[in-house]
Amino acid sequence: MKLYLSLLLIAVSTFVYGQQVNNLADYVNPLMGSMSRPDLSNGNTYPAIALPWGMNTWTPQTGKMGDGWQYTFDADKIRGFKQTHQPSPWMNDYGQFAIMPVTGRLKFDQDARASWFSHKAEISKPYYYQVYLADADVTTEITPTERAAQFRFTFPKSDSSFIVVDAFDKGSYIKILPQQRKIIGYSTKYSRGKMTGFKNYFVIYLDKPFDLAQAWHGKTVADGALELTSDHSGAIIGFKTRKGEQVHLKVSSSFISVEQAEINLKRELGGDSFDATCQKAKAVWNQTLNRIVVDGGTIDQMRTFYSCLYRALFFPNKLYELDAENKIVHYSPYNGKVMAGRLFGGTGFWDTFRALYPFLNLVYPSINKEMQEGLINDYKEGGWLPEWSSPGYADIMVGNNSASVVAEAYLKGLRGYDINTLYEALKHGANNEGPISAVGRYGVKYYNELGYVPYDVKIDENAARTLEYAYDDFAIYQLAKALNKPKAEIELYKKRSQNYRNLFDPATGLMRGKNKNGQFQSPFNPLKWGDAFTEGNSWHYSWSVFHDVQGLVNLMGGKQKFAAKLDSVFSLPPIFDDSYYGGVIHEIREMQIMNMGQYAHGNQPIQHMIYLYNYVGKPWKTQYWAREVMNRLYKPTPDGYCGDEDNGQTSAWYLFSAMGFYPVCPASDQYVLGAPLFKKVTLSLENGKKVMISAPQNSDTNRYIRALQVNGKAYGHNWLSHESLMQGATIKADMVAAPYTIRGSQPKDYPFSMSTAN
Repeated sequence: MKLYLSLLLIAVSTFVYGQQVNNLADYVNPLMGSMSRPDLSNGNTYPAIALPWGMNTWTPQTGKMGDGWQYTFDADKIRGFKQTHQPSPWMNDYGQFAIMPVTGRLKFDQDARASWFSHKAEISKPYYYQVYLADADVTTEITPTERAAQFRFTFPKSDSSFIVVDAFDKGSYIKILPQQRKIIGYSTKYSRGKMTGFKNYFVIYLDKPFDLAQAWHGKTVADGALELTSDHSGAIIGFKTRKGEQVHLKVSSSFISVEQAEINLKRELGGDSFDATCQKAKAVWNQTLNRIVVDGGTIDQMRTFYSCLYRALFFPNKLYELDAENKIVHYSPYNGKVMAGRLFGGTGFWDTFRALYPFLNLVYPSINKEMQEGLINDYKEGGWLPEWSSPGYADIMVGNNSASVVAEAYLKGLRGYDINTLYEALKHGANNEGPISAVGRYGVKYYNELGYVPYDVKIDENAARTLEYAYDDFAIYQLAKALNKPKAEIELYKKRSQNYRNLFDPATGLMRGKNKNGQFQSPFNPLKWGDAFTEGNSWHYSWSVFHDVQGLVNLMGGKQKFAAKLDSVFSLPPIFDDSYYGGVIHEIREMQIMNMGQYAHGNQPIQHMIYLYNYVGKPWKTQYWAREVMNRLYKPTPDGYCGDEDNGQTSAWYLFSAMGFYPVCPASDQYVLGAPLFKKVTLSLENGKKVMISAPQNSDTNRYIRALQVNGKAYGHNWLSHESLMQGATIKADMVAAPYTIRGSQPKDYPFSMSTAN
């Protein structure tokens, strides 16, 4: 403990593997967003103790077993310390088990063993967690690796000290091996989709002999049993402790076997002490966070930035393991077999295609290359690309946005994997309905024949599906061109990418559901959430023409009318029609209380909308509103988000916006300009190049760009290209207090749109 406290006092800069890095991990607040509940999300996050993209994550568990809200800031009791793979409370968890120290009376049920705690006696870092459990008088510490972790429990003087292992319900196994000071087991509990033969195997080693060893099931001690298979299995081990005695646990797991869990433990923990693992974990976090170094902001802005960066580095998480011969293997949720190669899980493309994957392609492309390899295995083993991987196919959300994720990666330079198989997977998904509505394209026959999914054919959220399919077709079109596919194939997806036009209603100037006979659905209330749209209304979804904003401008009657329509989003009152849901869903409430009109940043469909002012020559309005959202809707606090964080997407919006640009159309080469939040940003690319962004006059008042220089030359465009950034760039923004209405006002400066691409 004393050694760890000394680690927290190290200098702001340190040397890791010979490279000087800043100590950025300690800016992160893993509790940001954890003050959430089902009817109001301030992030719906939990303190994740893990390494970037690690297979396993640990968290203190305040909620009951099976509750998606596994840690909430307003809770006052901890029931256990849980291995989790949960991407969101709405998706819930899989591969979970819990460990909990208790003293005095033997208590193993989750309510009986629960202990009061206080945030005043809690330390939460990405690489380390500590909390004092008042009822047990035990301090718990945790530090992670990718597939393992170390625990350190500091006990009081007691002749009745225990450690409880809970393998959870829905089918679990436990075995205690006292001579080896070891516990093994597995859990089969999972929440979404179908996962053939799923087991999460675990192994736990202690550094203290057991005076007591006992298996349990449900709420009953299995007298004399050291091994047990039941619906809900667990283990208790007990011993005497002296005051301040530390008991150490080494814990690892595998989706393949107990033997593989042993391999993972030996490879990742070996003979390391708790403090050595902690130092290594901190070094990994600092190396990873140091890809982006920001300077010249307030301490809260620094904390917010790095807390968002931390959130962007978890999902999808690794599902693959390295076997005894160091071969990459994975359990397949599709066939239950152990297969060669990589696999990832735990993300929804409906959320993350917008900014999270573009962020990875820019800053961490090598991990996305691994993710693309994983998608190939998804397709080969399951027959489809996932749209929501949990880690099998989950039947939730709309769109065929794997098209964007696959196409963008290749278009932005990722190579060394089988892109042609992925292209075939995209075509398969784009032209077929899957076994569930969220795989392939639900309503594809209508979409391909009519150019839209009709409102009156009992396919819900039909307008949202149409708009997203059209963008997805653009992504396939772009990839088909890059791969020199047949001209007829290229032209087919190019034509379909214009299907968004079929839902534009000239009478209202908004997108609207359309019946099979070609007539718009009626009555139409653009403030109605759901129905034809997904977790939003027409005011939110009408901007979902990422690839052809100029085409949308033309439909809306030109630049001035388009800009006025954008303004209306903020000036309208936050009223709503919730009749489709039969009550106020949390996304509605989050829009209502933010005092930004109809702008619903807490959900994904409208998050790019602020950047569309650039397409009509009014970039200063983007600069104003992007800064307003960053200032008002993000804080490094437990209530720090304005809705679901959603697997790094809402965080990635902040990261891009703080750097001063955003990927409105991920499957293009362009980022649309905002304005930087910090005086200086240094982006260290994987290829060794650097992007240096400076804005010396930047302040909360000086939020507008008067002039921009790129590589020492005046730059008037409202966009930056990915290709130019990857070559390294020096960008300097001259920031002023009043909107500068000349720069970026001419059509030659507008970002990419299909309608003007040629």
